[in-house]
Amino acid sequence: MLADLTAGAVEDAERRALSRPLADVERDALARPAARDALAALAPADRVKIIAEVKRASPSRGALAEIPDPALQASLYEQGGASAISVLTEERRFGGSLADLEAVTSRVDLPVLRKDFLATPYQVFEARAAGADLALLIVAGLDRTVLDELYALVRELGMTPLIETHTAEELDVALELGAELIGINARNLKTLELDRDLFGRLSERIPDTAIRVAESAVLAPDDVRHYREAGADVVLIGEALVTGDPVATLNAFLQAGDMPVRQGRG
Repeated sequence: MLADLTAGAVEDAERRALSRPLADVERDALARPAARDALAALAPADRVKIIAEVKRASPSRGALAEIPDPALQASLYEQGGASAISVLTEERRFGGSLADLEAVTSRVDLPVLRKDFLATPYQVFEARAAGADLALLIVAGLDRTVLDELYALVRELGMTPLIETHTAEELDVALELGAELIGINARNLKTLELDRDLFGRLSERIPDTAIRVAESAVLAPDDVRHYREAGADVVLIGEALVTGDPVATLNAFLQAGDMPVRQGRG
C-alpha cells in the first residue's frame, strides 16, 4: 500500500512538472515569505497540542467528507484551538490537492503541514511554493539516501520536517537524522492495521530534544487522553474532525489532553 501510494504521488508530481518545470517551482518556493515556526507552535506544554487535518478520504475508510471549502475548514480548526493544520494533498486515495494547501495557507496564521507521500525534491519545492511550513517525510517509504536529501532540503527551505515512524528501527533513523519533530503512526501504512498502544511502546525512546507526535487511531477524547498519558506532546487528528463539528470536537479533545505528560518523559 505505501509503495503504491508513493509511486502514485511521484507520478502525479511528474505530470505536474510537464506544465510547471522544477525551475519555476523552485523560483516560487524561494520567493515565499519565511515559513512559520512550527517547532515553537508545537513545543511541549502543560496541555496537549493538536495538528488538525483537512482530509476528504483515506484508503482505510473511504470517503469521509466533501470539504468544499478547505480554507473555511482550517479556519474553524484555528478557531477551535488547533496549534497547526495538516492538509492532505494526495489526489488518488485521499482526494486532496495542492490547491487545498494554497487555500489553507492563505487563510490561517498557524503553521501548515503538507501531508503527502513526498519522495522527490520537486514535491518539497511544491510544498514551500504553496506556503507549507512543514513537510511530512515517511521513513518507511524512503531509501535512506533519499530521506537524507529531502530532510536537508526541507530544512534548507526553512520548513520543519515531520519525520513519521512506525517501528523501533524507523525511530532510530529519525534520531540519527537529528529530527526535532517525530511522529509515531499507529497505522501501519503497509498493511493499514492499527495499534493504538504502539506510541506508548516507542515514545520513551525519543529524547526531550524532540517533540513527540501521536498519529492515527483518534476518534474520541479518550484516545487523546491515552496518547497524552503515554507522553504525546502533540496529537494529529483527521477523521474525527471532518465528520463532526470541528470546533466542538477540538474543544473536547483539548480538554481530554489538558494534563502534564506522565512523569519520566525522556
